[in-house]
Amino acid sequence: METVLYITAHPLDPQESFSLAVGREFIEAYREANPTDEVVHLDMYKEDIPQFDADVLRGWGKLRSGSSFDQLSDAEKLKVARLEAIVDQYVAADKYVYVSPMWNFSIPPVLKAYTDATSIPGKTFKYTQNGPIGLLSGKKALHIQASGSVYSEGPLAPIEMGYSYLTKVLQFYGIQSIEAIFVEGTASLEQAPAIKEKAIAAAKEFAKRF
Repeated sequence: METVLYITAHPLDPQESFSLAVGREFIEAYREANPTDEVVHLDMYKEDIPQFDADVLRGWGKLRSGSSFDQLSDAEKLKVARLEAIVDQYVAADKYVYVSPMWNFSIPPVLKAYTDATSIPGKTFKYTQNGPIGLLSGKKALHIQASGSVYSEGPLAPIEMGYSYLTKVLQFYGIQSIEAIFVEGTASLEQAPAIKEKAIAAAKEFAKRF
């Protein structure tokens, strides 16, 4: 049995969101093809993901200086412990499915906060004399990204910073198997339904071999 983190970052529901609609079809097909795997849905708009604020930075600083966890303030304890739980859950998983829209050429802020929470030295990567090394080799990831225009290729490709950002983060963790399903060009109301259906078909097929 493997554990899949199904990570969604859209405030609406699948009836209103292209990325969530495709993501839902993918994960349902995945469950059907892999009935013994555990799928954990993490809705970034419902998860408690602490920002890297003064409490977090001071709490981590105290721990690095030799203080015990009990010596942290109540706010520091709460946020530091939550971040520890987030990254431990992430490290324990085998596969990751990210589902998000492209906003302002990149990912939603809540998903950026999650990547911050999972980018922890000693957990997803470590520093060595030869530079940082990822600790999650052998794991797999998929990013389902929806956008109004086409960014995976063509003239707008240089300003695509959603999938490209996540790819760099995951590679930093040591994950080399990273795939994508792009739901692109949805700003065209006439073509949007066909674009969605094509992406859903691709997602269902990919789920069988992910």
